[in-house]
Amino acid sequence: MLAGEIQAIRVDATNMTIYGLSPRGTASIKLHPNVRADQYLRTVRELLAGHAIGSPGGYPVYLQRWTRMGQARDKGLDRLLLLGEPEAVTSVAYSNGLTDELARRAWWAMPVADHARRMLERECVVQGSMGKVLADYLVEHLPFESNPHIIIETISILLQPGLIDENTRQQLWKKGSLDNAYLVGFLARIPDELPNQQQPRADFDTVKIKLAKLGAQNNIYAKSLLRLLSEPGQSFLHAFEEVLRYPADQDVVLALLEALWSYFSELHLEISHGNEDTVETILARASTTLANENQPSELTELLKTAPDLTAEIQAILVLSSIDANIATPILSQTTAHGTLMRKKLEPISLPMLQQIAILRGIPFSASTSRRRPH
Repeated sequence: MLAGEIQAIRVDATNMTIYGLSPRGTASIKLHPNVRADQYLRTVRELLAGHAIGSPGGYPVYLQRWTRMGQARDKGLDRLLLLGEPEAVTSVAYSNGLTDELARRAWWAMPVADHARRMLERECVVQGSMGKVLADYLVEHLPFESNPHIIIETISILLQPGLIDENTRQQLWKKGSLDNAYLVGFLARIPDELPNQQQPRADFDTVKIKLAKLGAQNNIYAKSLLRLLSEPGQSFLHAFEEVLRYPADQDVVLALLEALWSYFSELHLEISHGNEDTVETILARASTTLANENQPSELTELLKTAPDLTAEIQAILVLSSIDANIATPILSQTTAHGTLMRKKLEPISLPMLQQIAILRGIPFSASTSRRRPH
C-alpha cells in the first residue's frame, strides 16, 4: 500500500484494518496482531510515521506541537494525512493552508461535523467541489445537535453563498420557531436577507423622501435609520425581538447580543462606548448625546432634518451601544435557563424591547412569560 500513490490513510482499530485512499479508490489491509492490539497498532503507526515524515521516534513531540488554531505549517499537510492519526487529520482540517483537494482527503479520513465546520471556514473549500458535500452533511446532522452554540455556528456557516438552496434555507428558518438558536444564526450571518420579510414601517416612504439628501451624502445616522425602517430592518428587529423575549439559554443570549453589535458595526466609530457599560449608562449617554452641542455633525444634521424621529434616533444610539458584555454581570452569577433566566435578564431585555418597539412603531409590551406564535 505504501509503495503506491496513497493520498490518505485511516486506521480502524475496532476491525483491525488499515484503509488507504488513492486516485483509483480505496484499498484495505487486514491486520493480524501477534501481540496485544494496542502495542501492535502503536508499531503500525510508528511505521506510518516513519514513511510519512521520516521520524517515528520523534512523532509524539511533533504531535504535541500541533494546535487546533490553524497553526499547522502549510507545507507538508498532505503528509500528515498518511499518519493514520485522528489528531493529524484535525490539524489539516483546521489549517490555514487547507485546499479543496486536501479537504476531500481529510473528509475521507475522518468525516465528522466539527471538521466540516472548520473546513467550510475556508473560501477555497466553500467554492470548491467539497463545499456542497460538507454542507449537505451538516444539514443532515443538524437535527441531532443540541448545543445552541454549535447550532448557531453551523447555521451561520451554511448560510454562506452557494452552499444550500432556497428550500433548505426556508426549512432551517422554520425550525427557528421551535429552537430560536437557528434564528440567531440567520441574524448573525445575513441580517439584511432574512426569509419571510416583514413590511417596512408604515412611514418608511415618507421618511425615505425626507432623508434622501442625507442618504445621498452617506450620512451614517440617516442610513442606519432608513435601514431599520425598511423591510430588511423591520425583519431584523422582528426576529431579534422574538429571540430576546424567549432565549432558551445563556449561549443564545450572548450570541444574540453579539449579532446586534455586528449589525451596528458601522456606527461604532461614531459612538463612544464604555468597557463596563450598563443599560442605565447607555440610556443616559444616548440622551446626553442628543442634547449635547458637540455631538457629531452628521447626527446634528439628521436631528435638524427629522426632529419628529428623535425617539427613533435615540433608540439607534442605545441599541448600537449594546454587546454581550452587558449581560455578563447577570449571567456570570447564575446557571439558570428558560423562564428563570429570562426573568433575571429583564433589567436588560425590557429596556431593549422598548427601543425595538419605538423603531418598529408598535406599542411596547413587557410580557416575556409565554411564547408567541412565530
